[in-house]
Amino acid sequence: MANQRQRRTPLDTSPLEGEVASRRQARGGRGVKSGSKTSGHPAPHPSPSSGEGAGPVAIRPEDRIGALGEAAQNGFSAALYRLMAWLSPAYPVGAFSYSGGLEWAVEAGDVGDAHALRAWLEVIIGEGGSFCDAVLLAHAHRAAATLDDARLIAVAELAAALAPSKERHLETTAQGAAFLEVTRAAWPCAALDHLTALWPGPCAYPVAVAVAAAGHGIAVEPALAAYLQAVAANLVSAGVRLIPLGQTDGQRVIAALEPCIRGAAARSLATPLEQMGSAAFRADLASQRHEAQYTRLFRS
Repeated sequence: MANQRQRRTPLDTSPLEGEVASRRQARGGRGVKSGSKTSGHPAPHPSPSSGEGAGPVAIRPEDRIGALGEAAQNGFSAALYRLMAWLSPAYPVGAFSYSGGLEWAVEAGDVGDAHALRAWLEVIIGEGGSFCDAVLLAHAHRAAATLDDARLIAVAELAAALAPSKERHLETTAQGAAFLEVTRAAWPCAALDHLTALWPGPCAYPVAVAVAAAGHGIAVEPALAAYLQAVAANLVSAGVRLIPLGQTDGQRVIAALEPCIRGAAARSLATPLEQMGSAAFRADLASQRHEAQYTRLFRS
């Protein structure tokens, strides 16, 4: 529209000052009275040091806060968007087809309701295989971010060898290979290409996620939180189908796991690779016994 004013950044005062000055000149140099209205907003109060109407145009606090908030959001949105995409159930790594031994635990009677499912997952995430995955992710991220190839190879080798059963090895390496393939095609970065050239062996899932995050400049803390939440959500989804549970009960379990995930993420950042270990023996046995389970819906 011809009479529509050009949009300006709220933090940029120079164009606004120029506009006010031109209006004053058009009115013969008369000052703007305090409280008069232009374009539906109160005019700025006059400056006491330079005469009525001679001071700079005031910027509303809400405009300044809004502009700063938008800048912060724009700086963080790429990392958040990518983590949400990579660790979404829609990402084609086949996570839905694995239960980490939970299927055997349900058949054996270890897990039969929402309370038991929560207790089972708290052990896995806080003391078991998922905690070890978080430690591996943290160390792989640091190695990739600092270009420490020797350290990255050591972490990748340990992650591939650490699985306590054949099915758990399949679970982490199959998802790792799928994640690498899809992410290199849709979200390419030099770090992922370097990893595939550097490590020819099977790549564990947390190592692949860690290198992708480091390669895209995503900090390790949100990457850890997103990874553990995705693991928990996938296992809860398996529990909802296996026990079975209602969808609302499943969400209650996910909500109840938040402190466990937060604690596991924090401890994984401070755990040396040499001190990493698991204490979830029943879960490890479940993953081994699942291999011989007669009827099953999941691959682990």
